Amino acid sequence: MTDALRSVTIVGGGTAGWMAAVALGRLLGPAGTRVTLIESDDIPTVGVGEATIPPIRTFHAMLGIDEVAFLRATGGSYKLGIRFEGWTRPGESYVHPFGQIGTDIAGVPFAAQWLRARQAGAAEPLGAYSLEACAAEAGRFSRPIANGNSPLSRIGYAYHFDAGRYAAFLRVQAEAYGVVRHEGLVKRVERGPAGIAAVHLADGSRIAGDLFLDCSGFRALLIEGAMEAGWTDWSEWLPCDRAVAVASVADAAPLPLTRAIAERAGWRWRIPLQHRTGNGHVFSSRHMSEDEATATLLAGVEGETLAEPRVIRFATGHRNCFWVGNCIALGLAAGFMEPLESTSIHLVQSGLQHLLRMLPTGAPPAPAVVERYNRIMTAEYTRIRDFLVAHYHLNARAEPFWRDRAAAAIPEGLAEKLALFRAGGRIFREADELFNETSWLAVLTGQNAPVSGYDPICDGIPIETAANRLAQVERVVATSLTHMPSHAHAVARLA
Repeated sequence: MTDALRSVTIVGGGTAGWMAAVALGRLLGPAGTRVTLIESDDIPTVGVGEATIPPIRTFHAMLGIDEVAFLRATGGSYKLGIRFEGWTRPGESYVHPFGQIGTDIAGVPFAAQWLRARQAGAAEPLGAYSLEACAAEAGRFSRPIANGNSPLSRIGYAYHFDAGRYAAFLRVQAEAYGVVRHEGLVKRVERGPAGIAAVHLADGSRIAGDLFLDCSGFRALLIEGAMEAGWTDWSEWLPCDRAVAVASVADAAPLPLTRAIAERAGWRWRIPLQHRTGNGHVFSSRHMSEDEATATLLAGVEGETLAEPRVIRFATGHRNCFWVGNCIALGLAAGFMEPLESTSIHLVQSGLQHLLRMLPTGAPPAPAVVERYNRIMTAEYTRIRDFLVAHYHLNARAEPFWRDRAAAAIPEGLAEKLALFRAGGRIFREADELFNETSWLAVLTGQNAPVSGYDPICDGIPIETAANRLAQVERVVATSLTHMPSHAHAVARLA
C-alpha cells in the first residue's frame, strides 16, 4: 500500500483536519505513509460544534483515545440525548434519547406494542420507558455498568465539548503518530494528472501529495476552488442560513442533554460544558434580521456572557461530488446541515471511516471506488437531511416561518417515511441509515406525527398483557434511575 499511497496532505485544521490527521497518522503511519497537515493561525475555525452523538465513542476507541483524558482536555460533559422545546407548539417538549427504549414484548418490537397501548390509553409517554430520557431530564448520569439485562448495562451516551480544545487535543495525538504540521496560507493549488499535484504556500514552499483532504471549511479551497465539484443546494427544505453564537458562564447543575429551543424564525441551542455554556441561535434571514436574532439569543442566555456574539453565515447542502480525482472533502468543505441533531462531527467521522475502507490502491484512484464513496456519502447526507426536515414539517406553531415549514413540500424519502408511519405506525430503516427506528419513533411521536391504527402483529397477545409488560419496563427504568448519580457529580469527578 505504501508504494501506492506514499503521502496524504490535509489542507485545513480545526476539528475535521485533526480528526483526519489522527486517524490517518495512527492507521497509515506505521506502514510508511507520510501525513502532512497545513493550517494557518490567521484563519479562524467556526468552532461551535460542541455536541455529538454516540458513534464518536466508536471513533475514539478505534484511535485508542482515553475518555477521561479527552473530557478533561476539552472541558467536556456527558450527553444522553436532545430535548426539543416548543417544536410542536409553545410549552411542549420531548427528548430524543440515545440508547434503547423498552424491550420486545412477546417477540413483537416494543415500538409496535407501545403504539397500540398508547392509542388505547394504556401507556405512558415514550420517554417513561427510556432510561436515557428520564436521566437526562432528572440531571443524572452513569456510564454503563455490568448489571445483567438492566438498562444500566447498556446506557447510550455521547459528549459535549469545546471544539477548539478538541482540535488542540487531537493535534497532540496526531503529532505523536508522526503527523507533520505546516503553518501557512495556501496561495495556489497546482493541478496534475491525478487531480492535485501540490499546494503552494505564501512562504514559497510547495507541498505535494498522493492524496489530498480538503478540510478548509466553507472556503472549500481544493474540492471547489480547484476541482470544481459543484454544489447541491438544500435551502428549499432547510431554509435557515444564519447562526449567532455566544458563550456564557457554566451551569451550576448541568443537564446531560443538548437543548434545542424553538424560536420565532428558527431555534436556539444550549450546551453545557465544564468551563462554560455554549449558546446559539439558528435562524432564517428571510424571516428575521441578524440584530433581531442576536437580541433573541441574548434574551435567552442564562447567566453572564463571556464574549461578544458572532454571526455565522452558511448555505445548507453538499458538494455534488465529495471525492474528485485525488481530492476528498471532509467537514464544512463537504457540506453543511444545521446542528439540529448534532451530526456535523459525525459526518467527518463517517467520511473518514468510509475513506479508510476505500483507500486508493493506485494513482489515479479506481473510478469504481470514487463512485461508490460519492454514492454512499450522498445517501448519508440525504437521509440525515430528511430526519432534520421532519422536525420542521411536523409542527403546529403559529409564526409565519413555522407555517411555511409545515406547508412546504418535503423530500420524497421523508414523505414515504411519514406515509408508512401513518399507516399503522411502521418505521423502516434503510441499510446504512444513521438514525434507527428508535430515533425516528422518538421524533415522530414527539412531533405528533399522524398515525392511524397499529401493526396487526400486536394482536397476538391481549392488550392487558402488553400494558402490564409496559408497566414493568417503566418500573425497571424508574428503579435504575435511582442508582445513577447526578450529572454534576460525574462532571466534577472529571476535574
